Amino acid sequence: MSPPAAPPATGVRTPWEDLPAHVHDAVARLLGSGVSRAVTQVGGFSPGTAVRVRTVDGARAFVKAVSGEANPDSPGLHRMEARNAAALPAAVPAPRLLGTYDDGTWVVLVFEEVVGRQPHVPWREAELARVLRAVEELGRGLTPSPVAAPTVAESLAGAFDGWRRLLDGDVGDVDGRLDPWTVAHLPELARLAAPWAESASGDTLAHSDLRADNMLLTDGGGVVFVDWPHAVLAAPWFDLLVMLPCVRAQGGPDPEELFSRHPLAEGADPSGVTATLAGLAGFFVEHSLRPPPPGLPTLRAFQRAQGHAALGWLRTRWETGPS
Repeated sequence: MSPPAAPPATGVRTPWEDLPAHVHDAVARLLGSGVSRAVTQVGGFSPGTAVRVRTVDGARAFVKAVSGEANPDSPGLHRMEARNAAALPAAVPAPRLLGTYDDGTWVVLVFEEVVGRQPHVPWREAELARVLRAVEELGRGLTPSPVAAPTVAESLAGAFDGWRRLLDGDVGDVDGRLDPWTVAHLPELARLAAPWAESASGDTLAHSDLRADNMLLTDGGGVVFVDWPHAVLAAPWFDLLVMLPCVRAQGGPDPEELFSRHPLAEGADPSGVTATLAGLAGFFVEHSLRPPPPGLPTLRAFQRAQGHAALGWLRTRWETGPS
């Protein structure tokens, strides 16, 4: 059976025209002029509004807006993104936050517009090499972290316990929903992932959600990393490890080969990397079995593809290398 391909990262978008008038007014106040043109952007797991706008005065910006009606978790994520984006130093290749609006129901973020495009999917070799260099530069530049952030253990305390929840039956019977190898090895997978938090700890500020739809390639050869609600303090190789299963699921090369030769992985404890990868694989696999969240129709299939890639990488490390 061929591995599952990651579907497009899709959130159900709310057109600019459908936003309440008071949200339009708030954006106009933040930009100093009313919006004359708005173009909805596709790609990315954010329900709600995501538009490039131009004002009557000719200014340009990128606007994200959401309410709990689209997805109950999204307003909180937008608030975290606003806090993180406001704290990032200007040297970080990320969009500058121009302003926010929050009335308790609607949360609006207004960013500078970044002229760029997402990497091609399936991945192209030259673009992947460019992104991998940018990830190295990002990790170097954010070590030690220039801003306060939760540790990876605090932020993902329960998220990486997927194998344990599957083993305990917290998500129902797994027979028929997981492949026989995975079902047979659930106890070992849970034990392997158990020490992940200590292994992944560090003082690097990690984006922790690097995917093709969270990057923009600019004409000048740069890479801008967008969507920072999940930023954590972690090991310098954490972002790289989290990104590579997605790269693989979107047509990229073998993640072990990419990881082992990447500068951020130099000196990483092999057993610690394997434990963290086990936790990540458990997260993707267990979450892929959950009901789809509101406004994110392709998320579970995307996680299933990431889980397949992460588990394949884990089996390679488990069976051929130190763990």
